Amino acid sequence: MLLGTLLVLFLLGGTAPASAHAALRATDPQDGTVLKSAPRHLTLTFTESVGLLDDSFRVLDPDGRRLRTGEPTHARDGAETARVTLPAKLAQGTYTVAWRVVSADSHPVSGAFTFSVGKASLTTATVDTGPTEDPATKSLYNIARYLAYLAVALLIGTATFMAVCRPPDAPVLLKLLRASWWTLLAATLALLVLRAPYETGEGPLGSLSADSLTSTLTGRPGAVLVVRLGLLAVAAVYLVRLTRRRKPYGWAGAALAVGLTLTWAAGEHASAGIQVPVAMTSSALHLLATAVWLGGLTALLVTLYRAHLSPAAVTRFSRLAFASVAVLVVTGVYQSWRGLGSWDALTGTAYGRLLTLKLLAVALLLGAAALSRRWTARLATTSDAETAVREEERVRERERVPEAVGGPALPKPSAQTDVPPPSTDDVPPRTDDVSPRTDDAPPPPTAPHHRALRRSALAEVAVGAAVLAVTTILTSTLPGRAEADAAAGAPAVVGASVTNVPFDVGTPGGHGKVQVTLDPGRVGDNSIEALVYGPDGGVSVVPELRISFTHPAKDIGPLDAGLTDKGGYWGNSFLNLPIAGTWEMKVTVRTSEVDQVSETRSVVVR
Repeated sequence: MLLGTLLVLFLLGGTAPASAHAALRATDPQDGTVLKSAPRHLTLTFTESVGLLDDSFRVLDPDGRRLRTGEPTHARDGAETARVTLPAKLAQGTYTVAWRVVSADSHPVSGAFTFSVGKASLTTATVDTGPTEDPATKSLYNIARYLAYLAVALLIGTATFMAVCRPPDAPVLLKLLRASWWTLLAATLALLVLRAPYETGEGPLGSLSADSLTSTLTGRPGAVLVVRLGLLAVAAVYLVRLTRRRKPYGWAGAALAVGLTLTWAAGEHASAGIQVPVAMTSSALHLLATAVWLGGLTALLVTLYRAHLSPAAVTRFSRLAFASVAVLVVTGVYQSWRGLGSWDALTGTAYGRLLTLKLLAVALLLGAAALSRRWTARLATTSDAETAVREEERVRERERVPEAVGGPALPKPSAQTDVPPPSTDDVPPRTDDVSPRTDDAPPPPTAPHHRALRRSALAEVAVGAAVLAVTTILTSTLPGRAEADAAAGAPAVVGASVTNVPFDVGTPGGHGKVQVTLDPGRVGDNSIEALVYGPDGGVSVVPELRISFTHPAKDIGPLDAGLTDKGGYWGNSFLNLPIAGTWEMKVTVRTSEVDQVSETRSVVVR
């Protein structure tokens, strides 16, 4: 039921914008600039190295037609850049650039910007800038990623539980091992097939293209998935030895577990950014500890429901889980610092908010784990007490058997004679009702303690599945440090910011545009001027013009620009915009007593 709910959440959340580790730092030409002469190249600079696609750039002319450009390449500055050559002659007007690259941590990232040659176009046609995200492909890809996380945790955790705790009911755990292996194999194949359409933003049928698999296998993410498939083939041999009850090689199982976790570290956030070797080691240890804890916990829960597990075995797993938690804490603190970069990013970025949600879930998980450890301790204490009582009963029972008074000791039966042993009729019969027990029989489980342990372990497994779901989403979210690096590296805008807002009230001659100039377009006091142009391109006089600004991300606004008619234009010299970011500018034009229309545009304040 929990897994089904998570899959539905992935499907419903599939339409969200793509986010990844790489963030756009700068563009050349800059967004919204007006150039005197046409540029020969477009250059994008990112916060980390990026991979290029055949369709990384789509450049549209002022009429919405796509231009023929050169092959996308990296600039001389390094792999953190993407460059494309433009045609030799560009007409005057505004050009739209849609771009899409693949981050070094395997996640695609896309965006768009505009620049103008000579002068900005009076109106910009609504054009298709190409695919950004296909909801079906993204949802299927995220589901496969989550199933891969879940399966590797069960595979490694169950194998570790069998090796350390040596449970009596091995067949049911072998079934769990085989199910997790097949699930991981299917999820890896799905990721390999969907990789190409996931990168290009196409639908799932894009994977049927002849070039899709070739392009996937030549890239680093595809190579990592192929390595994972090879390790799964070796793991299949390991599972066969377990099925045939042959003793597996312990070092081989440990090497397989480390190798599998490294395939995640090589394809996620740890493979890009700062301190890559340390980050990859920490990421692999983090996933390994998660698998040993949560996967082993699932195996423990299955065993508790299917067979009796000795308190000593439960205690051994409790110690193993405690060590795993210690590793999780150390690696988690490092990875949080590396991903966030500052305390402000904990609440000011999507990555920080998701990380906070994960920390709350982990706190619940640790609470359930502490409860499990308490029941484990009680179970072990009760078992020791029961063992001591049984030993005392055996001693008392031996003391109750009397010897013959004044007579010779009773001879022991001999295997070399048929003479029966002397009669023991004089020995008084036993008056107690203690039933005999074998010395090597395990103590019977204490039912209340076992039931409590099963309930707490079940709670751990449920919360652990939720933690894995949040982790899956977190690995595809732009880290706070990368977002801060992009903001710090963004060039400051020199001069005014000009925005053209077309409008149409629906009456004859009731259309045109409003040209809004924000100077200097930065945090603090700005002057704002607005000119209204009619359908003939000339300045038009309107009875009323209102402009307001809203910052949705910070829940600020609307702030009224306070425009007044200056005789030919509308303006205000004291407009204060308190924070940087993307503001929504709402322009309301009234052309007559009854005709009015409102349009909204995004304005970036540096």
